[in-house]
Amino acid sequence: MDKDVHVPAAMLARQQLDSGVSAARLRHEQAQARYNELHLLAPAGYFVVGLDGCILQANVAGARMLGIARLDAWRHRFRDYVGASWRPGFDTFFQAALNSPAPQVHVLEMRCFGDGMPAAVTLRAHADGSGQACRIAVEVGGEAGWLEALAHSEERLRRIVHCADEGIWEIDALGFITFVNPRMAALLGWEIEDLLEQPLVRFMDDEGRARFEAHFGAHFGTHGGRRPHAQGERFDLKFVRRDGQALWTSAASTPLFDAAGHYLGALALVTDVTRQRASAERIWHQANFDELTGLPNRHMFHDRLRHEMRKADRGAGFLALLFIDLDHFKEVNDRLGHASGDALLAEAARRVTACVRASDTLARLGGDEFTVILAGLQLVADVDRIAQAIVDALARPFQLAGEGGEAVAEVSASVGIALYPADARALPALLSRADQAMYASKNAGRNRYSYFTPDLQEAALARQAVAAELRVALAQQQFEILYQPIVSLRNGTVRKAEALLRWRHPKRGLLAPAQFIPFAESSGLIVEIGDWVFREAAAQAGRWQERIAPGFQVSVNKSPVQFRRDAALYQGWQDCLRALALPARSIVVEINESTLLEGADRALERLARYQALGLQVALDHFGTGHASLAYLKRYPIDFVKIDSSLAALVEKDGSELALYEAVVAMAHELGLEVVAEGVETAAQRALLKDAGCDYAQGYACGHPMTAQALEALARSG
Repeated sequence: MDKDVHVPAAMLARQQLDSGVSAARLRHEQAQARYNELHLLAPAGYFVVGLDGCILQANVAGARMLGIARLDAWRHRFRDYVGASWRPGFDTFFQAALNSPAPQVHVLEMRCFGDGMPAAVTLRAHADGSGQACRIAVEVGGEAGWLEALAHSEERLRRIVHCADEGIWEIDALGFITFVNPRMAALLGWEIEDLLEQPLVRFMDDEGRARFEAHFGAHFGTHGGRRPHAQGERFDLKFVRRDGQALWTSAASTPLFDAAGHYLGALALVTDVTRQRASAERIWHQANFDELTGLPNRHMFHDRLRHEMRKADRGAGFLALLFIDLDHFKEVNDRLGHASGDALLAEAARRVTACVRASDTLARLGGDEFTVILAGLQLVADVDRIAQAIVDALARPFQLAGEGGEAVAEVSASVGIALYPADARALPALLSRADQAMYASKNAGRNRYSYFTPDLQEAALARQAVAAELRVALAQQQFEILYQPIVSLRNGTVRKAEALLRWRHPKRGLLAPAQFIPFAESSGLIVEIGDWVFREAAAQAGRWQERIAPGFQVSVNKSPVQFRRDAALYQGWQDCLRALALPARSIVVEINESTLLEGADRALERLARYQALGLQVALDHFGTGHASLAYLKRYPIDFVKIDSSLAALVEKDGSELALYEAVVAMAHELGLEVVAEGVETAAQRALLKDAGCDYAQGYACGHPMTAQALEALARSG
């Protein structure tokens, strides 16, 4: 057999390769995968040679031996490297290897290492089982060199497998373990002999078995055990260690097939990823769940809501979104401490969970705000039932451990409900409408639930429009201040006044605070507006101290929203007073008792800042809410302004006058001065003077007026 005989076959092979990948290479790629892995780095040369003599595969040593690139070995014919005089013997050897089940050995000369110089080599060959190719091992030198190289190769492979940091396991076609390395046995906590011939799934729990069957199940199907080659697929597989602990591994699997393509089993290289997976799960849980209650957080809630909205779109049902806000929770936090507050939130989460179905989603958005997604509903009555159950559950007293021992706390819930798709089809709009409905519950008295209505939406749009107008008003200086005199009941002089904000609207005329302050607060503009009022009032106080009396004081009202502002605002006020050369006590800051109820610690901190600046503080509308004389003792307050509703009763009921006198006396005991608000008649003024009040404010003393009018009134007194 000479070279010319093989030219047509070589041309045919090149034509096949030019059109894609050679048919012979494709036929043997699967069968040679494991062979190539075992022999790739062996010191002897290993080749797979097709019937036409083309090299289908070569290992690193073999490619180096011929001086060719291993990945381009298919471009070469093995016979071309055999010495010309040795080729007939090679052809006979090659045919014998193809047709004999026993390995064939032959010694000849080949051009090795790419220098064209002949070298004596020993060839060992046997058919690959398909009758389409031969596997040929080439060793330079004699039999001793061959045996030494083979032993060295096997020893290297043994060291790699047994010393590998990764676990290795092999299973047969039925899933029984045929091999594990020491690392795999150590990972599972068993001895090697305990694992061999055992089903691999014996060392897995239900989750691990499901993952194993999902990956390998196709091998055990009804199609003759055939499956497309999937070498190197990586997947997570869960085992259970001997001590019962979970072992998560990342496995790169290689299915094993015989020459006919029948499944023989699988080989896998696995890495222990238990810690990494636990860390990833912990990070994921922290990113999606609330630490205190274990409920989904805002991020997870949004994902769940989108999912349920899509499900509602596919079905005929609807979903309800409930916003839940705990009423008076801050008071519990202030009275019993944050630890008790946290315990209340955790118990509230458990109570609401008991009210909803397992298929519903309860989430905590933060603070004392919760949401519930009620999905797959058919009747609105179902929403009513669940919402009322939540309101009732949260209205029951909470047994909590406070700083002084066991304590009872009572809160209630304001719940807002929006329906999808009836109320909104977009997620942001649905959230907004549930929130508006919740505030409707608060405004209606709390401890109840309310549905979103179009009227609420119209009100929200109106608030947005007014907020936009307020920004224009602030920029165009449409605000102005009127002053109401505060008269001394001892001598009738006017040395104090309260600054009252008004809005000179270009179309609606002069607006009272009740017509725009709520919009300013909801939009946050109250902070800027309040700062403007402070500066204007301070400048006016300076002028009156020059023209009326050196100690003239002006009171300014402070919104709870302003009260929560950071320290930068106080620094600005201090700079303003310094620039005017105005004593800080020239300004009295008026706050409502609701501001104190929002948070004791915060209130003390803010009032301490006022005191440090030298500002004085008045508690407005005292006697109408929850504030008691204990508040007057606890907080740094200088004036108590008793609400106008009490002044109206003094003239009609003697018992009310006695109560008024008691409040005044106790305030004086605490070193506070008292201002009677809402004094409408001369008789009321006289009675309140006799009751010991220090100052009076109301129509009997003077209506809100311009700065010039108040100055004239003060001068006349």
